[in-house]
Amino acid sequence: MKKILAMLLALTMVLSLAACASDSDDTATENKEAEQTVEIPDVPDYTGEDTSSIPGLEDGVFTVGMECAYAPYNWMQMDDSNGAVPISNMDGGYANGYDVMIAKRICEAYGWELEIVSSDWESLTASIQSGVMDANIAGQSMTADRLNEVDMAGPYLYATIVCVTTKDSEFADAKSISELAGGSCTAQTGTIWYDSCLSQIPDADILPPAETAPAMIMQLQTGTVDFICTDMPTAMGAVAKDDNMVILNFSGTDGDFQFADEAERAENVNIGISVEKGNTALVDAINKVLADLNEEQFNALMDQAIAIQPEI
Repeated sequence: MKKILAMLLALTMVLSLAACASDSDDTATENKEAEQTVEIPDVPDYTGEDTSSIPGLEDGVFTVGMECAYAPYNWMQMDDSNGAVPISNMDGGYANGYDVMIAKRICEAYGWELEIVSSDWESLTASIQSGVMDANIAGQSMTADRLNEVDMAGPYLYATIVCVTTKDSEFADAKSISELAGGSCTAQTGTIWYDSCLSQIPDADILPPAETAPAMIMQLQTGTVDFICTDMPTAMGAVAKDDNMVILNFSGTDGDFQFADEAERAENVNIGISVEKGNTALVDAINKVLADLNEEQFNALMDQAIAIQPEI
């Protein structure tokens, strides 16, 4: 009997310790999740400021251009769920995504009315220069060439150059761009990814550029290309909706895409907001709102956009 009681006591102690360990693990997991939670500050209140003298904002309407086809930066959906905003030139269409979130923060800060206009990627800069748009919030890199044509506020995101391939691809385990040699590839038209990055891959079979990000991703899904080159948010958005894709991130290694210096790299990956050349008042107003967020908080907002984006 004593042996039986001892065995029962030992078993009870084991179960108790296991429960404590489980509780400890659960607590550690909860603490880790809490540590990873990034708090997004409330939108600052600048509604008391007179912004009527800012060119383009005399009527209090902030007209913003974007493709509405570049998830997770921006996309079109058919209802106002998740805070989507009507697209003024597309009946029944609503815009949502990271760019819309940023545009809404800017408008809320100053009490402006937000108007979203859908525009082709290649027409975005011209629409700013002609005064059709007050700003483009459209996932545009702050390149030297673009800054010759428009002024830019920001950055409102610090992106990274990556490639995306499929899990069953011969390139799925590539550790550098040199290991992508000979592969067929593409990127979106009018981007640094297509114009400067793909050509750095040895013997790359570079296909014509895709007109849109969804078209680029579709070429990978259908096997038209072996891999695509894009930025991290676009890649993360694609992988979130298609688990057959894998991201190839060579950042911080000698096998990464190369630029003359870190300043050139920054201008090619940092994402900014385009405004008309010389409209410093609008640049300053936008930057005042963006300054309230840090890189980690920008990334947290992008994670929110990726979580609600529609199927590609």
